[in-house]
Amino acid sequence: MDQLPAALERAGNEQSWAVADAISRVLENSEELHSWRRHLLSACMKGLVAMYSSSKDESKQEVERSMLLRLEELLCVVEEVDPDDWCSLVKTGLKYRYRDETFLKVLNVGIQLLYKEESSL
Repeated sequence: MDQLPAALERAGNEQSWAVADAISRVLENSEELHSWRRHLLSACMKGLVAMYSSSKDESKQEVERSMLLRLEELLCVVEEVDPDDWCSLVKTGLKYRYRDETFLKVLNVGIQLLYKEESSL
């Protein structure tokens, strides 16, 4: 379980995300759930950055879309991110996906959630 977030960071690893979802369901009513989701959020952002950097031509649109929707869901639940992960995602995403409607929608959601007055950023 400790090595799974690192595996999730690699681009296009849908099977590992299925395992992560199963672990999330098992942890549903435990104290570890929030920490687990923070690890997943970080892995999701790093995975998207890796995907954007390696696939500049948007060839994996469906995988990216599912990762972006997962990112949006995790942002809404966790409401805090590592500033370096967020900065890297925004910079790389805007560089390679500035025309992608889903990316821009999730970016807007993230900005609304993360830049509230009481936010950690």
